[in-house]
Amino acid sequence: MTDQARILTIAGSDSGGGAGIQADIKTITMLGGHAMTAITAITAQNSRGVDAVQVLETAMVIAQIDAVARDFGLDAIKIGMLGSPAIAEALADWLVAHPGIPVIFDPVMIASSGAVLADEATITAFRRLMACATLVTPNLPELEALGGEAAVLELAPALLVKGGHAGGDTVTDRLVTREGEVARWSDPRIDSPHSHGTGCTLSIAIATLLGQGVPMEAAIERARRFVRLALRDAPGLVASNGPMGHQRVRNDALAPGWHLNQVTLGATDYAASVTFYRALGLTQIVDSPDNGYARFEADNGATLSIHVGEAVGGAMVYLECADLDARVAALASEGFAIDQDPIDESWGWREARLSDPAGNLLCLYFGGENRRYPSWRIATE
Repeated sequence: MTDQARILTIAGSDSGGGAGIQADIKTITMLGGHAMTAITAITAQNSRGVDAVQVLETAMVIAQIDAVARDFGLDAIKIGMLGSPAIAEALADWLVAHPGIPVIFDPVMIASSGAVLADEATITAFRRLMACATLVTPNLPELEALGGEAAVLELAPALLVKGGHAGGDTVTDRLVTREGEVARWSDPRIDSPHSHGTGCTLSIAIATLLGQGVPMEAAIERARRFVRLALRDAPGLVASNGPMGHQRVRNDALAPGWHLNQVTLGATDYAASVTFYRALGLTQIVDSPDNGYARFEADNGATLSIHVGEAVGGAMVYLECADLDARVAALASEGFAIDQDPIDESWGWREARLSDPAGNLLCLYFGGENRRYPSWRIATE
């Protein structure tokens, strides 16, 4: 594996840019991978529907895969829309001949606009692909078309049951293997009219993170968070069924490692400081004058806070990572003094504190969605 994971997406092109190959390239890039593509079909579509589909010749699809695999190498593969049973069968043959690569299979059958993207013969051919997959990620209608959980797990070792199509205010996704349910994740449903490409984005995010060496459960958890943030950041280019905001999700501790994305500065005059940072062009997202605390978001997604009571003239630098406890434990084992072990704070962040050799304060933390989207975020137009 290289420093930059090499991720191949095998899927259809979405001319509207919200799903398919286009969503996959954006997701891989935002997560720090190198995106490679094998296009199976060209679609003429927008937020209102799919106007036309042109499936590529099977030989051309396989030629694309061969070209990148023999030159760049592959750390993970995502399979989306295939377009024909012939492509599905040929791809299964290729995967059997090239074992050992993590494969995420998203059995795309119907576009979010309602257009059918896989006929019965293609769905039947999915059986061989499920047998080659590391993880299958159907939505509930797709899972039903595949015969249900037991039928999928007869072929695939793991299944992510996505609950987005179920009703209710909570979305629950479950990771299931032949031994039973391994993990589940439940979060409040994000009420957005712009959810085009959520399934594509989730599956390619999982593939990218697996290709970077992230374990399966952690990869799914971070991929879900990527989708949720992209939903919240949707640009609203059309009235409904528009693209998500992949380009905004870039500083949120999703890829491995530390992310320098938050600084807190001391203040003496709350109102004057708020006026100053607003005048600089930062967007205020938290306003808590009773606590002397305000948070602002820069155009690149990084955040800056002011806090009356913090030492003026000093600053606290915040480094975010998803595996906070393990990283703090590793620092302690190397002899570094930890001033505060990781604890869950009332504002939704998990934080640890320490100082560098010069005495500068550092907060090592994990905020997830709560950094840019706390429940008390100021509503913006």
